[in-house]
Amino acid sequence: MTNPSTDNTRDRLLIQAEQLFAQKGFAAVSVREITAAADSNLAAINYHFGNKMNLYLSVFKERWVPRADGVRKFFRKYLSEKNDPDTADMVRAIATAFLVGSMTDNERQCHINLMLRELAHPTEAVNIVVEEVIRPMHIAVRELIRPSLPENICLEQLTLSIFSIISMIVYFGFAQPVVSRVMNQEFDPQFKSRVIDHIVSFAMNGINGIKNRTEEETV
Repeated sequence: MTNPSTDNTRDRLLIQAEQLFAQKGFAAVSVREITAAADSNLAAINYHFGNKMNLYLSVFKERWVPRADGVRKFFRKYLSEKNDPDTADMVRAIATAFLVGSMTDNERQCHINLMLRELAHPTEAVNIVVEEVIRPMHIAVRELIRPSLPENICLEQLTLSIFSIISMIVYFGFAQPVVSRVMNQEFDPQFKSRVIDHIVSFAMNGINGIKNRTEEETV
């Protein structure tokens, strides 16, 4: 009998399930595909997770969320090394954390693909992502951006601005093959650094535009 302490079947199921879910989406992946990829028997998913949906949710809780936490830790560490960081530093910290930080390119692609599949056909996993990752990150970023904007800026405008910044960063994360081909430019570290500079510049132009419009409305 296999010793539970040395049996890594559960980990293999999580790893292989994440890859398959990211490639095909939840509905298109069968239990048989997952167990075959994980070199386990068909009863393994029920034994370790109860059912396929619980396995899917566990992929988010045990693999997706920890990677996102790694991005947040990188973000906080990056800012902590700056003396009196401003809004541009904050935008650069987010972009650097996501595009350069703790994830490998393969992990980043899987991370994004899994989320895109989930957004196309939402399940309970969306609540996990929002409550454990997106909402806390939005609150943290909002408090960093707010001091640079007029006091009367509405929460809706501020939240949409944060979504716009993060969306731009995520796009450059998953669209690297497209960007490389359109620009005939390898997405190497040097180019990635220039992309981050562009994101910061573009985001700051947008933030300053909102600031100017809000101040004009106040006059």
